[in-house]
Amino acid sequence: MTSASTNPAALDLGYSFCPNDTFIFYALSHGKVPTPAPIREVLEDVQTLNDWATLGRLPITKISYRAYFEVMHDYVALRSGGALGRGVGPLVVAREELGDLNGKTVLSPGALTTAELLLKIVYPEVKVVRVRYDEVMPAVERGELNGQAVDAGLIIHESRFTYHQHGLTKLLDLGAWWESETGLPLPLGAILVRRDLLPATQWALNQAVKASLEYAYQHPQEPKAYIRQHALEMADEVMQAHIDLYVNSFSLDVGDEGTRAVVELHRRAVAAGAVKASDLPLFVEPS
Repeated sequence: MTSASTNPAALDLGYSFCPNDTFIFYALSHGKVPTPAPIREVLEDVQTLNDWATLGRLPITKISYRAYFEVMHDYVALRSGGALGRGVGPLVVAREELGDLNGKTVLSPGALTTAELLLKIVYPEVKVVRVRYDEVMPAVERGELNGQAVDAGLIIHESRFTYHQHGLTKLLDLGAWWESETGLPLPLGAILVRRDLLPATQWALNQAVKASLEYAYQHPQEPKAYIRQHALEMADEVMQAHIDLYVNSFSLDVGDEGTRAVVELHRRAVAAGAVKASDLPLFVEPS
């Protein structure tokens, strides 16, 4: 762990291959904006980043808000760079209408995803089988995974734009459910820094992430090759739709409304017995 009494010589920053992350962090990882220390990019899928955070492996990392609630003793969230919003929630999809999902087998992209937390709040008796997020739709389309029958799947990221191509139908929009329940935007992904970094370094990193996103907005063509490099086979229109949906004003600063949303998600996670209560501050503050 980095000592809280010194500034680090360099910092590893973990984020996903998804277009919203590569759009936000392009300038930061390419030295286009000032940072309190050199930044080294570490690109991994979100589930791996979630798992690494439980080990305190990276000083700065993108993970799901659900995973954040597991590691609050080691990490604090930046106010910039995260993913919250309306109309951005995970979807439950299947080959046909199923009705009540309690007792049904639903594929999940991970135990520490906000998506699974919401699913279990809505359907406490659902049977969850976990796979990598990009394996969910093919398995649901087949109706099986390793010989086990599959009823439905929980999809995130760009899958919400492509599930029709697999002949699947939407059973439930968990983001819409959350919004109708709370009136708040849905917290999905957070950018965390370790709490043992100096408070001044934590806030400087928040400002660097914000500046990186502002740079991307001011130079929208410049990050495109970098985004395309990591978007695999994603069509250009899907890539842009992904950015448009998941990068918004809450990504620049979570704001009062976003803060209330995260507090409410944490409260419900505690009430559901998914995580322990904590009095630690959820977000960094100006030093």
